[in-house]
Amino acid sequence: MKWDLFCRVVDNFGDVGVCWRLAADLAARGERVRLWIDDASALAWMAPQGASGVEVRAWPQGDVDVEPFDVVVETFGCDPPAPFVARMAARRPAPLWINLEYLSAEPYVERSHGLPSPQSSGPGAGLLKWFFYPGFTAYTGGLIREPGLLQRRQAFDAAEWLKSRRIVRRPGERVVSLFCYENPALPALLDALAGAPTLLLATVGHASRQVAAELGASMSRGTLRAVTLPYLTQFDFDHLLWSADLNLVRGEDSFVRAQWAGLPFLWHAYPQHDGAHQAKLDAFLTRHLEGASVDWAQRCRALWLGWNGASGALQLPPLEPWRVHCQAWRDKLAAHQDLGTQLLSFAREKS
Repeated sequence: MKWDLFCRVVDNFGDVGVCWRLAADLAARGERVRLWIDDASALAWMAPQGASGVEVRAWPQGDVDVEPFDVVVETFGCDPPAPFVARMAARRPAPLWINLEYLSAEPYVERSHGLPSPQSSGPGAGLLKWFFYPGFTAYTGGLIREPGLLQRRQAFDAAEWLKSRRIVRRPGERVVSLFCYENPALPALLDALAGAPTLLLATVGHASRQVAAELGASMSRGTLRAVTLPYLTQFDFDHLLWSADLNLVRGEDSFVRAQWAGLPFLWHAYPQHDGAHQAKLDAFLTRHLEGASVDWAQRCRALWLGWNGASGALQLPPLEPWRVHCQAWRDKLAAHQDLGTQLLSFAREKS
């Protein structure tokens, strides 16, 4: 089957990160993918190796002389160009049109997943657009998890990877990775981390700039020391997450990958002026902390809220019970079909 995948880059690396993982995942399963993207610059460091079966094309400016493939996926409601949609309407048979939505644990996701949206006007009049929602339950589209991911995770040697990056973990140090948006809570978090021997690995961009501004030339505070990282490929970003004892992630792609890592993690939701991110955060925490002890769940929730600008204490709970909880959460997610598998099944059923 052949797929057209449309991506507009809004949130720095998150949109392209999700789209590239999905394109590469589909291609690894034998599909052919055309990835139409308005800013592919991040792929130069995120996926310099490319992927067999994936063709990257610039977002069309006007009409393009191509026939749409069997399945057209617009990600996050990005609206393919009108001339391309007109070609979709003219194709026989018409391609299957899917809108892959943002990830959320909110209840509406289960209600809306798989619903059709008849197009009554515009260049796509007469077509059906289907809503496809990623999610955390069996009643959603699942999460991107390429075949073999958990096996690679299990066989990974963290010490060797850190050594390959010339990063030396001192005896007794915990390793914390940091990938975040601009965050006013960072100084308080650094204070909390400085209470125990910690090696902080700050990713390039907001994280490394804020850490450098806070810690100064010494890049240290108390028993905390920090190292800034260069751009990492998606493969090496996974390795970073697998090498840490605690991962601070942001957006959607790294949020999912931290959960597959099966290690303690803290999510920085994309801040929205209308507070919509707080609803997403609360919905996820409610689902994620289900079954945890009341005391531990309260401490964890307070930490997540504090990191996301709501009232809450930036005090780290013990890592070991946190790790056990996150491994159980990963196993629970892995019991559901992954997003690539479900997309393929959906496409075969509806085509």
